[in-house]
Amino acid sequence: MAGIQNYINHVALVLDASSSMSHLSQKVVDVADQQIAYLARRSKELDQETRVTVYVFSNKVECVIYDKDVLRMPSLKQLYRVGGMTALLAATLQSQRELAQTAQLYGDHSFLTFVLTDGQENASHRCPGAPGRTPGDLVKAVGTMIETQDDNWTLAVLVPDQMGKREAMQCGFPKDNIAIWDATSTQGLEDAGQVIQEATEKFMVGRTKGIRGSRAVFSTGGEAVNKKAIEAAGLTPADPSKYQLIPVARDAAIREWVVESGHTYRTGCAFYQLSKSEKVQARKQIAVLEKKTDRVYTGPEARALLGLPDAEVRVKPDHNDDFTIFIQSTSVNRKLVPQTRLLLMV
Repeated sequence: MAGIQNYINHVALVLDASSSMSHLSQKVVDVADQQIAYLARRSKELDQETRVTVYVFSNKVECVIYDKDVLRMPSLKQLYRVGGMTALLAATLQSQRELAQTAQLYGDHSFLTFVLTDGQENASHRCPGAPGRTPGDLVKAVGTMIETQDDNWTLAVLVPDQMGKREAMQCGFPKDNIAIWDATSTQGLEDAGQVIQEATEKFMVGRTKGIRGSRAVFSTGGEAVNKKAIEAAGLTPADPSKYQLIPVARDAAIREWVVESGHTYRTGCAFYQLSKSEKVQARKQIAVLEKKTDRVYTGPEARALLGLPDAEVRVKPDHNDDFTIFIQSTSVNRKLVPQTRLLLMV
C-alpha cells in the first residue's frame, strides 16, 4: 500500500547584510525571528513539515542555517552581522542551487525563497564561483535558472524602489513575485515582514489545495485570483438571492448610500470595492466577484485565497480582468469611490 504523501515546505530567507543595513540590523533579526515563529505555528496547524534555510550576503554569500526543522530554529541574533557590499545575484543563485540538492524523496516537497535587499547589485562578480565575470553574465544566469525551475519552486524578492523592481524583472523574477519595501525605517522593515507573512500564508494554504508553487505571491491580480485558484481554495458561489450589487454614482458615506438606495443598513452587511491600498483587520470578511457573471464568493476561504493572516495587513488592488475584490466595512462613514460598486449582503 502506498504511503501518505507528507507536505514538506523548504522555506529560505536570503538576507542583505551589506553596510547600508546597519541601522536596521536588530530589526532584521526581530522580523526574521517573528517569521520563523509564525511558520512554526502554521506548520503545526496545517500539519505541514517546514524546514528553514537562511543565507546572509554582503561581499560574499554565507549559509548560516540549512534546511533545519522550523520547530528547532535558533534566533538569528548571533548569525546576522552587517558589513560590506551587495552580492545580490550571487546570493540568489547560490541559495537556489544549494537548495536544489535537497533530497525530495517520499513527500510532496515545495520550495519558497524570499530575498530581501535594500540596494542594487554591486559585488557578485567578485564572489567565488560566480558564473562569468560581468554583471550581464550574472543577470543571464539568474534568468536562465528562474526560467528552468520546476513548478514546485517559488522565488520572490523585496526591493527598495522602482529601479530595484526593474532590475529584478530584467533578471527574470516574475513581476508579481517582486515587492517594494521602505528601506529607510524600522517600520518599513516591519511592513516588509508582514508582506512576507501574507505571501507565506497564501503559499501554505495553497499547498493544502494541491498548489505547489506560485509566480504571484504578492498579487491580487489575475495571476493570483482566477478560476483555478478559486476552485483550489474551495470557494463556492453565494446564493444570488442573498446579495445585491449597487453602483456608486457619487461620493457618499457607506450607510448613507445604502439607505439612499432603498435598503436597510446593518453593521457589516456592506462591502466596498478595493480600489486603493488598504489596511484590512483580522475580523474583516473578504468577497470575490466574478465580473462576467456577477457571482460572489465569500467566507474564510476568500481571506486564504489572498493570503491574509489572522492579523491586520495591507492589501492593494492589482490589475485583474476577471475578478474584483470587496472588503467588509464596519464603519458607517466609510467613503465610497464613484464608479465602483457596493456589495450588500441581504
